[in-house]
Amino acid sequence: MSAAPATRETVFAANRAEGRIALAVAAADGVTRRTRVDERGSLRVRFPGSAETELEAILVNTAGGMAGGDRFGIDVAAGPDTRLVVGTTAAEKVYRSLGPATTVAVKLTVSAGATLRWLPQETILFDRARLTRRIDVEMEEGATLVLAEAMVLGRSAMGETVEEGELTDRWRIRVGGKLVFAESVRLIGAVADKLAEPASAAGACAIATVLIVPGGERHAEAVRAQAYSGEVGISAWNGIAVARLVAPAGAVMRRDLAAVLAALATGSLPKLWLN
Repeated sequence: MSAAPATRETVFAANRAEGRIALAVAAADGVTRRTRVDERGSLRVRFPGSAETELEAILVNTAGGMAGGDRFGIDVAAGPDTRLVVGTTAAEKVYRSLGPATTVAVKLTVSAGATLRWLPQETILFDRARLTRRIDVEMEEGATLVLAEAMVLGRSAMGETVEEGELTDRWRIRVGGKLVFAESVRLIGAVADKLAEPASAAGACAIATVLIVPGGERHAEAVRAQAYSGEVGISAWNGIAVARLVAPAGAVMRRDLAAVLAALATGSLPKLWLN
């Protein structure tokens, strides 16, 4: 009996990229070392430096970008008294989708005495891209988190714009099991028109958020003392500091984001940020 002909849906599903990373680190004699590295599908993690107090991990997507229907999961656990910075090889691109969204799930676990800095390079959305992302963080009391995420809608240097698309971005941060930060962003349909509104981005195409826990007024004052090419604002409350950035282009955003992170003085940028 001959096999039934493949439908468009089954062919599409069979060609979608899937990737998963599970990384755990532990401290030994003041040095942070990896204790578990699980790579599946198109995601890889590499460690460009030698073992030091802070370990640098670089995420690599061998699929060369993300398309509709692709699914990615990243699970990072920083053990007690470790220091870990996680970056990416380059800006991640999310391409146009004719159907389902790209889905990305990030889980970060930070133990007492540990510092985890989540510093990927920017995500670039193409016109009519569809992205659903979820970031969940579980922290113990006495842990430190620096989380920076930037998004560029269209590469302005190449004359690209995002007129329509779909973005759903959900963040949840818990400390000692208590929810301390919850945010959901949803942009659907005429994205360019919505970002043109003065109360959203006033026409800017690059946006970013930097969150530091624990964070306070000293962090806010340090960020406010810097000069920026775009717009940067920061608030501190209940042991958290959150900075918001908007800029007219991705290159401007990157410079401002680097300045914000330098002002927070939590450590150097990942090496590939400087290339």
